[in-house]
Amino acid sequence: MSGRGPMGGGPHGGLGAAPPAKVADFRGSLRRLLAALRPERAWLGAVVVLGAVSVALAVMGPKLLGDATNIVFDGVVGRMLPAGSTKDEAVEALRAAGEDRMADLVSGTGVVPGQGIDFDALGGQIVVVLAVYVLSAVFLWAQGLILAHVVQRTGFRLREDVQAKIDRLSLGHLDSRPRGDVLSRVTNDIDNVTQSLQQTLSQLVTSLLTVVGVLVMMFVLSWQLALIALVTVPVSAVMTMLIARRAQPHFVAQWKSTGDLGGQVEQAFTGHEVVTAFNAGDSFARTFEAENDRLYRASFRAQFISGTIMPAMGFVSNLNYVLVAVVGGLRVASGAITLGEVQAFIQYSRQFTQPLAQLASMANLVQSGVASAERIFELLDAPEESADPAAPRTPEQVRGRVLFDDVSFRYEADTPLIEHLDLVVEPGQTVAIVGPTGAGKTTLVNLVMRFYDIDAGRILLDGVDTRQMSRHDVRKQVGMVLQDTWLFNGTIAENIAYGRSGASDEEVRDAARATGVERFVHSLAEGYDTVVDDEGGAISAGEKQLITIARAFLSDPQILILDEATSSVDTRTEVLVQHAMGELRKGRTSFVIAHRLSTIRDADRILVMEHGSIVEQGTHDELLAAGGAYADLYSSQFAAAVVEE
Repeated sequence: MSGRGPMGGGPHGGLGAAPPAKVADFRGSLRRLLAALRPERAWLGAVVVLGAVSVALAVMGPKLLGDATNIVFDGVVGRMLPAGSTKDEAVEALRAAGEDRMADLVSGTGVVPGQGIDFDALGGQIVVVLAVYVLSAVFLWAQGLILAHVVQRTGFRLREDVQAKIDRLSLGHLDSRPRGDVLSRVTNDIDNVTQSLQQTLSQLVTSLLTVVGVLVMMFVLSWQLALIALVTVPVSAVMTMLIARRAQPHFVAQWKSTGDLGGQVEQAFTGHEVVTAFNAGDSFARTFEAENDRLYRASFRAQFISGTIMPAMGFVSNLNYVLVAVVGGLRVASGAITLGEVQAFIQYSRQFTQPLAQLASMANLVQSGVASAERIFELLDAPEESADPAAPRTPEQVRGRVLFDDVSFRYEADTPLIEHLDLVVEPGQTVAIVGPTGAGKTTLVNLVMRFYDIDAGRILLDGVDTRQMSRHDVRKQVGMVLQDTWLFNGTIAENIAYGRSGASDEEVRDAARATGVERFVHSLAEGYDTVVDDEGGAISAGEKQLITIARAFLSDPQILILDEATSSVDTRTEVLVQHAMGELRKGRTSFVIAHRLSTIRDADRILVMEHGSIVEQGTHDELLAAGGAYADLYSSQFAAAVVEE
């Protein structure tokens, strides 16, 4: 395609272009990501409630186990004391015998002298503990089930928003972005966001609730030991923040590199034949290796730096454990606390540091998810096409008259392309547009389709400015066959029927017969039910083009745009297509972009464009007689054909 268009690359287009550099806004992106969860507020409330119940039950466990330990300990110690006396009498006897430490220990217990382990009480306590932990697990399972629905619905809405956004994006924006990078944002980044939410939200709720619940129980058991455990909290927080701050830029680089690598892979697959034909495999391999190495390095740094959080938190946790065990042992020996309470406190200290470690370890997940969310929001914030008018106008009667009135347009603000163009195309006329590459031929018809909005002037369709019409109404009147064919993954019949919603099977076959598709369909085993895609499958490039022509035929437009539609067909097929196009153009206004001038001799008017301007116009014979730019183009093609023969 000459110039720059919706299916071609521009000066900044192509798959190899790098995404724009941007500064990571962690807090802003995190707030927007959390705002995406607002529609699930009620379910998130249920997640919190279920988590709170589960955590409350789990927090009760160590205390109940501590009571069980006390039953065992009291029984063991009670068997060592003489029966028939009270605990106070036993303590006094121990002190009289000089066993002060043992006396302190016994005074802090609930022993009954001479009585052993109460196995009935012990069994009942164990049953209670098991029931508490089972119920905690059930509530936690219910929380996970609801959270999975919440996260997946959020991902569903994000994908919907991105798809709707892509439909509203200006083609200029899409032309300037690598396809692989856009695809990576729609697939990889949204998947990473949902996975990060799934893993972090559950841990966040349970960890925070666990910290609060455990902290309360620790103060209930021993405020002195609780203060010792709290000493490690600020140390953990500072270490986590320092490590996370260093890891965040690398997570941003990781997902940017993922998009770049996706662009390289997509480019290698779609251009595989060209790469192979020009022996460019080694060059592609080197480029891929460089992008892959960049992704490896960014991922390694991000994961390694964030991965140091857990070892650091483990060290702090072990330090806390040692302090609690030593001080707790001394307090048991002094009778200030029971052995079961120390055991429970040690478990609580572990439960206290574990959620802190989990919160710290979530830093890498959160950073990775926010880095992906930032890329998604960047796409959602991209400039869109200008809005259609609130009250769009439509022509009273669509006849196909097109008027360019002093039209100016440029892709880049400092690079003029079309300046002060005037053109009138009457209904039913066939207008051929010729000229060298980059002359603005495809740009001209793109402006008719409103793929781009003009900078100045007017384009009128049957007397109505196209900017006063909705894009849907404009494009409904126009059928387009591009030089680069496009088929979606479906049957031949479905690809043809894509031209008009609700078309019957007979109408599809009529379009196929009129454009020569039926000529080769009968040679296929599945006929019209043969499955094809953009790669073509079992059909040739020329046959693919015939299908796209049949699609345009079925849409029955009033204005027809043919962008070198016969460039991919062989000579015999070209005769059939030209005949079909002659039938298709009857009664319709047609714009034909052509490089082979022999195919447009019968055009009602031929426009010769150079540098965005019409330098000549007239019929084939008139332009040849004028001896100008068209005559030079025609003679150069004829001379080239003679030389080739």
